Amino acid sequence: MSAGDGQSFAVVVFLAFVAVSLLLCGLAAADVDDPEHFYAGGSAAFGPVGGGLALAGDYISAATLLSTTGAVALDGADGMLFAAATVLSLYLVMRILGERLRRGGVFTLGDFLTDRLGDPSVRGALGVAGLVVLAPLLLVQLTTAGRVMVAMFGLPGGALTWCTVAGGALMICYAAIGGMRGVGYVQILKVGVVLTALLLLAGIVLARFGWSPAGLFDAARDRSGAGSGYALPGLHFGHSLGGRLDLLSFEATLLLGAACLPHVTMRLHPLRDARTARRAVGWAVGPVAAVCAGVVVAGLGACALIGRDAIRAADPGGATALLMVVGALDPVEGGARHSMLFAIVACAVFATTLAAVAGITLAAASSIARDFRARPARGTVGRAAAREIRQARVGIVVVGAVAVVLAALLGDRGTMTLIALSFTVAASVLAPVLLYTLFLPGYSATGVRWTVYGTLPLVVVLLAGSPAMTGSPVAVFPGHDIHWFPLQTPGLLTIPAGFLLGLVGRTRVSAARRHTRSPYDEVRTGG
Repeated sequence: MSAGDGQSFAVVVFLAFVAVSLLLCGLAAADVDDPEHFYAGGSAAFGPVGGGLALAGDYISAATLLSTTGAVALDGADGMLFAAATVLSLYLVMRILGERLRRGGVFTLGDFLTDRLGDPSVRGALGVAGLVVLAPLLLVQLTTAGRVMVAMFGLPGGALTWCTVAGGALMICYAAIGGMRGVGYVQILKVGVVLTALLLLAGIVLARFGWSPAGLFDAARDRSGAGSGYALPGLHFGHSLGGRLDLLSFEATLLLGAACLPHVTMRLHPLRDARTARRAVGWAVGPVAAVCAGVVVAGLGACALIGRDAIRAADPGGATALLMVVGALDPVEGGARHSMLFAIVACAVFATTLAAVAGITLAAASSIARDFRARPARGTVGRAAAREIRQARVGIVVVGAVAVVLAALLGDRGTMTLIALSFTVAASVLAPVLLYTLFLPGYSATGVRWTVYGTLPLVVVLLAGSPAMTGSPVAVFPGHDIHWFPLQTPGLLTIPAGFLLGLVGRTRVSAARRHTRSPYDEVRTGG
């Protein structure tokens, strides 16, 4: 195989994915004629199979592929725990929230809480929280898409900005043209591409070590330089008390936060009935579990074939480990990017980021179009429906354009901090709000506002003073060390704070109601 064959194959695979994705969005656009179809894809758009696969596609992100692979390669048991928490989180969201979040005419979390609590004042609070969660994720995915395009085509580093812009333009087309149904088709296609690439890569890695997972792990442990510590939790954050607390905080944040991301919960609203939601569990959890298993094998293979020090030298967070292991498995003249295996894996990563960006952008634009309007239309027809869809599409273009500009300006700076911000807010704000709304009798809009507006500033303040901002190799400012909060992920404090503030808000409302007698009470008691 010549070097040009691999390069040409990469171009063909990339263009084929883009062409098929745009075709699917174009076909879906023929039915996007009202808010129900645009936001939810129509009540009959996806059955349990399509709904589950689309949910799995929304759930699998660049962090799942790149960051988790790097965590396994660098930190062994810790990375495996992160992968397990990713799968468990999706299982929990489907089992606990899946059936209960179904609701006709509901397209965003603001819609759901308004319908459930009977108070439209929660829309603004949920809109703010949703955008704080989605915006950092959008920037990370866009930057990753640009980096993958640069690596895939062997472009100079200065082309990162233009690659980010090109990826953003494709994302805007997917979301604006196809709506929820079109993005769902792209997510299903992405699941197929990612599964094929990772299972192929995992098979090659295992074959290199005699199809023995134990042999692969032993080889990774030997090349890690950490000895038996590679097989024990604590290598990522350290074995001190603070390190153990940081690991617990990160696991809790990942477990709760990933389950409550707005673009994931948005996929649950249009499921037809409880039986469909239950059947979709397997179709969503199965592919995600397979992807995470492939990620674990790839991460161990990266450590075994390349070595922990070399991976950390290339990227302190290990985000390049997935592409590095491909180069070690299939070395060709001219570099890894000329390998056909590299082309397949890189296209899978690009498909992941692009589809995730489209889903996140659609969720953000939907929130802007509905949660920040005084009286969002429900069941609208005719001109009102067409006007709402136009506003949503304009929102997609605006959100996408702003995100592209910010991603191009930020580059790789603060990627892990942005991810920590999104997941911490989702775990500390959205999780308490959803769980209290579903399971706590008497929970009200006041409790929602206390949770949102009380916890958001706390998350920002603690994260700004943490090692995620300064004092660590993956910090926003790695050359400075002025942090005063010891945990890299503040979820260990902010998650209980979110639940506590929700209870305080509910208690204050209950007390106020006990001291306020309505006219009905006076008639009933003869007052």
